[in-house]
Amino acid sequence: MTVGSRKTVLVTGGAGYVGSHCCKEFHRNGWQVVCIDNLSRGRVEAVKWGPLVIGDIADSEIVDATIATHRPDLIAHFAAYAYVGESVAAPHIYYDNNICRTNSLLNSARSVLEKPIPVLFSSTCATYGHPVQPLIDERHPQWPINPYGWSKLVIERMLSDYAVAYGLPSIALRYFNAAGADPDGEIGEVHHPETHAIPLAIEASLTDDGPFSVFGTDFNTPDGSAIRDYIHVTDLASAHVLAAERLLAGDRRAEVYNLGTGRGTSVLEMISAVRRATQRDVPVSMAPRRAGDPALLIADASLARSVLGWEPTNSSIDQIMMTALQWRLRAEA
Repeated sequence: MTVGSRKTVLVTGGAGYVGSHCCKEFHRNGWQVVCIDNLSRGRVEAVKWGPLVIGDIADSEIVDATIATHRPDLIAHFAAYAYVGESVAAPHIYYDNNICRTNSLLNSARSVLEKPIPVLFSSTCATYGHPVQPLIDERHPQWPINPYGWSKLVIERMLSDYAVAYGLPSIALRYFNAAGADPDGEIGEVHHPETHAIPLAIEASLTDDGPFSVFGTDFNTPDGSAIRDYIHVTDLASAHVLAAERLLAGDRRAEVYNLGTGRGTSVLEMISAVRRATQRDVPVSMAPRRAGDPALLIADASLARSVLGWEPTNSSIDQIMMTALQWRLRAEA
């Protein structure tokens, strides 16, 4: 509930990687932050900027009670499973957790208070599938190649339908490759198991646990390795605050924005950045391509720049790498 000029955001999945960074950014911008997380994949120590309600978004009694108590101006929805490989091996948990439980949350968002609560949704470039053009904008065809991407695309369609049927405003933010850690060192990236390339490459550089696997060296790219658009998690967080302000400024319907830098970094270039940051070698194992991996994924985020006024300022590969390394070293200390 807005108190004076202070607004309240209910953050689902706020104990996770991106969710916790967004909690910090909302708090820094004067919002009251309330987090709900079942802690199945989040970390209680990452919840630092407001109360934590331990519960599942599928539990409508807990969600409805939390909404009734705190009367949020906005729901920022991050509670999802996000491992591509796992979604292929166990699609049932992705369709249950990501889609069914989001439907339960949206029903609460539209019905508990006097009017629907706007929803800010954590989406993904995985909804696009294989790119058909070098820079992917929001009008690019969406044809996911894994259940994770499909689950997020279904939620985007749900938000569009809920806007028409119930007047529920929403913005979906399609991330490219979230990376890095809070520059202040308060939170960072922790996954079990870790599947993201940058922390895995740093780990290979700092330990004797084995080489970092490069999946594919025969792509049609300058050095043969796949190219990705890495976006610092703090820049992602700043975009969420801007999108939240837009949602509350007027009667918006369902909108979608890409979040990326428009610059690509190849896997081999990323490894070079790890070497620069750690001042150590990164043992590498060359492996075949993984099924479904596109050669190139780079965002056209000009819409977020022009409409939201968003500008990524922390997303050079060396800045990303330094914050990720500092977080890793702090965890070791």
